Amino acid sequence: MELRQLEQFVAVADLSSFTRAAERLHVVQSGVSASIQGLEQELGARLFDRGARGARLTPAGEALLPAARTTLDAARTARDVVARISTGIAGEVSLGTLSSIAVIDLPALLARLRQDYPGIRVRLRTSPTGTGGLIDALNRGDLDAALIANDGSAIPGLRLTHLLTGPIVALLPSDHPLAGHDGVTLGELADEPFIDFPVGFGNRRTVDDAFSRLGLKRIVAVEVSDVTIAPSYVRHGLGVSLVPGLPGVVPGTDGRNPDIVAVPVRPELPWALSVGVSAARTTSAAAQALLDLIPMFTTVPPTSPAAAT
Repeated sequence: MELRQLEQFVAVADLSSFTRAAERLHVVQSGVSASIQGLEQELGARLFDRGARGARLTPAGEALLPAARTTLDAARTARDVVARISTGIAGEVSLGTLSSIAVIDLPALLARLRQDYPGIRVRLRTSPTGTGGLIDALNRGDLDAALIANDGSAIPGLRLTHLLTGPIVALLPSDHPLAGHDGVTLGELADEPFIDFPVGFGNRRTVDDAFSRLGLKRIVAVEVSDVTIAPSYVRHGLGVSLVPGLPGVVPGTDGRNPDIVAVPVRPELPWALSVGVSAARTTSAAAQALLDLIPMFTTVPPTSPAAAT
């Protein structure tokens, strides 16, 4: 039994597909199929039921999966221990990040990481479904770590390190009846059309959950995946938007554009930013080196809304 076989077995189990497993591992599908067949022959048991709906684990495959993960984690830990002694920390790290997340200076962080650990390579990835997609990628093993936006709640299967929390604010046109208020409730906004982010984004989930708890329904008129676009729709009267009230990121809410105002939501609706890793896998030395630097490059200036993710 080889580590390569176990790695390919875990990939197929995670993705329920030989094709997608091959894509993840950057090998040909026939190689994955042959590797799994060899493993099945060695173990004397069928590990997958192969059908039109994909590859499903058999009882034997279900039994092997946790042991395979443990073995791969142990092998990676062994490599890390030797690497630290012989050549310093090295390896590739996949980091999931969020659109318009200016509260973390990623270029400066990566420059510092390269200076301290020239043997570490970092791949940055985003997801079209925001935080939800990054959580799925962490659980599949496609990412080593990811920035996570939610209301600060724990997430099953992940270990979260909190970075910052800020209140969600309402972006309103300056001539809106509520624009001059020192606070606005979700009930007062419920009948407005909303400019919001796609389902799966942390900001969208937090706001949807808040309306649901109050038994309120709302209409999302426009979905945007980049927070910097939302103010333009608000400015033209197409709706209101609820965004994290963190400093200096959303254009038009920093006092330089009188067409939009940011009004606090009452009671306060929190938006939290964390960095997450899988609780089921050991964090590599290279990934930990990156994680240790993130708080140093996370800044929260005093006022105004920040990136929605």
